[in-house]
Amino acid sequence: MKKRFEAHPLELGGDDPAGLGQVKTDLGGGVERPSDSHHLRKTVSGSFEEGHDSMLGNRFERSSAAWDHVMMSSHSVVVIGAGFAGLNAVKTLHKTDVDITIVDRRNFHLFQPLLYQVATAGLNPSDIAYPIRSIFRGQANVKRVLLAEVVGLDLDTRSVTLDDGSTLSYDSLIIATGATHSYFGNDDWEEHAPGLKTIEDALDIRGRVLARFEEAERTPGDADRLLTFVVVGAGPTGVELAGALVEIAVHALASDFDAIDPSAARVVLVEGGEVVLPAYPNRLSESARSQLEALGVEVRTKALVKNIDDTGVDLASGERIEAGTVLWAAGVKASPVAALVEAPKDRAGRVVVEPDLSVPDHPEVLVIGDLASIPGVPGVAPAAMQQGRHAGRQIIDRLAGRPGEPFRYKDKGSLATIGRARAVAHIGSARFSGLPAWAAWLGIHIFYLIGFRNRLLVLISWAWNYLTFRRGARIITDTRRTR
Repeated sequence: MKKRFEAHPLELGGDDPAGLGQVKTDLGGGVERPSDSHHLRKTVSGSFEEGHDSMLGNRFERSSAAWDHVMMSSHSVVVIGAGFAGLNAVKTLHKTDVDITIVDRRNFHLFQPLLYQVATAGLNPSDIAYPIRSIFRGQANVKRVLLAEVVGLDLDTRSVTLDDGSTLSYDSLIIATGATHSYFGNDDWEEHAPGLKTIEDALDIRGRVLARFEEAERTPGDADRLLTFVVVGAGPTGVELAGALVEIAVHALASDFDAIDPSAARVVLVEGGEVVLPAYPNRLSESARSQLEALGVEVRTKALVKNIDDTGVDLASGERIEAGTVLWAAGVKASPVAALVEAPKDRAGRVVVEPDLSVPDHPEVLVIGDLASIPGVPGVAPAAMQQGRHAGRQIIDRLAGRPGEPFRYKDKGSLATIGRARAVAHIGSARFSGLPAWAAWLGIHIFYLIGFRNRLLVLISWAWNYLTFRRGARIITDTRRTR
């Protein structure tokens, strides 16, 4: 059985920021829509059929197996990934006459810079996550949000295949699926040294860390090993994890146990390079190391990891560090979606894009965020946000017949927190550390959190942590970690 639906016609001469109200509009793939009433119309399946417009609306037929609602725009945009890059791309298109479909493996946007706070029991997962549907509830051109995983891309036919076998057709495609952990060919280490990229990772790490204290309470004779925590990689994530682990042991858990002294826990930060925070100016790297050591973190630079197992870490120097928990913050690689894109890749598997962030020979496909390989652009949230906004503008310009522009990254600075009132900051020409940097870090992260509720809850949690030295999210959700 076939059903009939109504869709509003494109009004000419009205609010048309994308320039769609022209005599002819490029629908992608060389298909143009004439200004008269008889034209080719793109169907749900991606094929074309003849149709007829009237001032009362466009009438058409579709099968009952098709979607329950109609998307009748002259340009279909599919956005894969709702991280910082994808989110900002969609927001940039909010006044553009396009139909947007968002596809993500999660139903929420994750504020990843605060993920380590969940892993170290400072915040709850809901404090740093926000439902995608709620974010775009008021954006009329976001037609669908799909909880799905992309398993196939065909850039020639402009189709995206999802994990249930269904396909999406597009006129413009934005790929922003981010990055995942890289163990540099030693994937068997992942079982013993989890990385931190997702909520699941954070909860796993939180369970492992807290369970080691519980296990040491039961077997105090093995407490020295159980309460040794090794963090591999001294970038921002590694530095933040190491500092937070010390604060958990020294402050949050100090009076919670009888058979052990949690404050005697040992935290070792291992870095293969010469300095911690290697992307920062030397003075700030040195300051970060000093602040870490003042907290009680053992910092090992020029220390390459040779092997990781369930009882510790072997260094290339021959040293063995017996440890109850090893955490990985040393490397990243492109998400699996990158392998689906037929384009050159760099050593980390990221897609090498054109200056305007498009895929070579496919100007309608834009790869942004940590999935894109762009010389001189770091894999940080501000860069991803800028790329997202640029991708949105590229689509607007393309619809208006304007040439695309190269992406230009504006470095707004870098911040890394080390612990309570300890941080380093590089903003413009200013370089500072300690309490002022920590205050700047707090303010910026609160500002960029999505949703008033999230901002309020995080602010209250941080205030409570600061005043009481306590961490309220000390919950082990996986009882296997205590065995």
